[in-house]
Amino acid sequence: MYTLALFIELVVSILLIIVILMQSSKGNGLAGSFGGSNIGAVFGVRRTSDFLTKATQWLAGVFLVLALLINLWLLPRGEKQRESIIQSAPPAASLPPAQQAPAMPVPTGK
Repeated sequence: MYTLALFIELVVSILLIIVILMQSSKGNGLAGSFGGSNIGAVFGVRRTSDFLTKATQWLAGVFLVLALLINLWLLPRGEKQRESIIQSAPPAASLPPAQQAPAMPVPTGK
């Protein structure tokens, strides 16, 4: 199930990239490279813009929902109990004794 959801997420992300690049900007962007001008001829300029905007919104929503779904419920779980660094440290008895610093004389307030 995890692999299928991950594959769908990958396809949605690629489609989202393509739809965003197809939208025309002020300088016509990459819309002409992907045939954005031909889509405008088929649907009309206004309907093409509306279609690409709605497609971007839907794909972004699906991307977010799938990302949450994968992370909250489908992500493979690791070991239930992991050993921490503190637990794997050697016991304190085997450590060498700490050397005490010599006592510093306290300065008098003269």
